[in-house]
Amino acid sequence: MTDRLILTLSIFGGTGNEGQGLAYRWAKAGYHVIIGSRTIEKAELVAAELNERLGEDVIQGMQNEAAASICDIGVLTVPYSAHASTLESLKDKLKSKVLIDVTVPLDPSNIDVVNMPAAGSAAQEAQEIVGDNCFVVAAFQNVSHLHLREDGPVPCDVLVCGDSEAARNQVLELVKSAGLVGWDAGALPNAAVVEGLTSVLIGINKRYKIKNAGFRITGK
Repeated sequence: MTDRLILTLSIFGGTGNEGQGLAYRWAKAGYHVIIGSRTIEKAELVAAELNERLGEDVIQGMQNEAAASICDIGVLTVPYSAHASTLESLKDKLKSKVLIDVTVPLDPSNIDVVNMPAAGSAAQEAQEIVGDNCFVVAAFQNVSHLHLREDGPVPCDVLVCGDSEAARNQVLELVKSAGLVGWDAGALPNAAVVEGLTSVLIGINKRYKIKNAGFRITGK
């Protein structure tokens, strides 16, 4: 990992709602953004749609492996069912890089109940798969894609967890660039709490018939 300015962000599984929202905001902030997908056709289609909204061709579409090869920071936004297999296919290309894991280990049959893997969290599982030469940071799990796809400030905060303080600080800068407020939530094991809160928010959305519940940190 280096201290140089981060220029290229590759979003693996970026054709999904969360990935598209992050890509839109980071491209607006001036980053070089790549939409990654298993198929280049799907990646290029979504990139073209986002570029049309942005009014300029600033987002590229690539296959995940190609996107991983050239990025400064990777962002994983795949469903949990594809989490391990995607990481296995990309781990050799992510050495010495920061990987933001946005994945939440939801059980499709009961998504409003916490469902943690044996590793403790999806982010910890990611770290086990990619190894110590990749710096995994958990972030953005508690932000609805409905907020990310809009313009303007987002009325909820982002908790950032990772074992490398330098990597956490890089991700906190990306949170700020995306127009959100980020908080350093400590070491990677704390991601278990952050990921679990997603199921809590989904339950709140269902019970109170809302779509985009989130959290704010108070006390400043």
